[in-house]
Amino acid sequence: MIAVGDLTAVKQALRAQRIETPSWAYANSGTRFKVFPQPGVPRTPEEKIADAAVVHKLTGVAPSVALHIPWDKVGDYGAMTAYARDLGVEIGAINTNVFQDEDYKLGSVTNPDPRIRRKATDHLLEAIDIMDATGSRDLKLWFSDGINYPGQDDIRDRQDRLAAALRETYERLGDHQRMLLEYKLFEPAFYATDVPDWGTSYAHCIELGERATVCIDTGHHAPGTNIEFIVAFLLRAGKLGAFDFNSRFYADDDLMVGAADPFQLFRIMYEIVRADALDPAYGIAFMLDQCHNIEAKIPAIIRSVMNVQEATAKALLVDRDALRAAQQSGDVLAANAVLMDAYNTDVRPLLAELRTEAGLDPDPIAAYHRSGYQEKIVAERAGGTQAGWGA
Repeated sequence: MIAVGDLTAVKQALRAQRIETPSWAYANSGTRFKVFPQPGVPRTPEEKIADAAVVHKLTGVAPSVALHIPWDKVGDYGAMTAYARDLGVEIGAINTNVFQDEDYKLGSVTNPDPRIRRKATDHLLEAIDIMDATGSRDLKLWFSDGINYPGQDDIRDRQDRLAAALRETYERLGDHQRMLLEYKLFEPAFYATDVPDWGTSYAHCIELGERATVCIDTGHHAPGTNIEFIVAFLLRAGKLGAFDFNSRFYADDDLMVGAADPFQLFRIMYEIVRADALDPAYGIAFMLDQCHNIEAKIPAIIRSVMNVQEATAKALLVDRDALRAAQQSGDVLAANAVLMDAYNTDVRPLLAELRTEAGLDPDPIAAYHRSGYQEKIVAERAGGTQAGWGA
């Protein structure tokens, strides 16, 4: 049984939670085989921000939207920032793109051609200029760089080139800014990826300094990887900067977070709670990184935010005193039972109550469908070119 005082603390922690949504999740997306367009999809960065503002209005915990450059490139970032604030949201992480240019066939910052490396690094520096204009704290880097065949390039040389580009970029950061270095096991490089795992990202971040941290994309791991171990390790080292939340079943599926393995999401969030790292003041950015290929965009993002909230609420309900006692006494089954009791708790009534207390609808999905916003954007966005990529 959860005491009243404990529930008060749980609610307080949930009220303070912040989840960042990605601009690209509001756009058309798909696989390398096909992109299925949807009516009402944004045509401009401003329309993506407007959709993100609706998600925040209905959930109360998604006050920032991440941008992807050049997908969200505009002429006046100050005006974009003001527009976002007028809608009640802010610009979050700035994501770079060094994987969609013809020059990057053999890599970007690790390319053997110094001209192409210069071009890629200049793009990273441009992203920091955008951070300066928007007030963004986080520069998120992901590199598709790697090789497909043994001998295609020198593996160690590529690490040296990567380190040089990261160092130049890191030294350009402002005092309030930081770098988030993401990793990915494979794809599109299939023999050796230049930043394939958390250890590689961690090693480069250690070299760079305290404002370089690791970003964990929950879909970027081999099957069976214990992601919560990585979370615990990086928290202990002070090097966990952000999450890209999504769900995977085979590879980098970018499905809705918590869809395939909600128990894993709970275990990850427990490590966050155990480290007292849930509060935004701790500095971890809890971001979504998802592609909604066949499902409606905005309801999928709302559902994803709710999934993170539910996993967090369950993690907050773990009886940590009972868990510690069982662990220290060597009672394996009792320790596991404490976690399972929390995970099996239905926290939906608690979160509905929390939303009601905040003046929100207890059911954000139902509220969205009643709002008429979907019908509005379908009518208003009938012309023009939808955001997304073709396939």
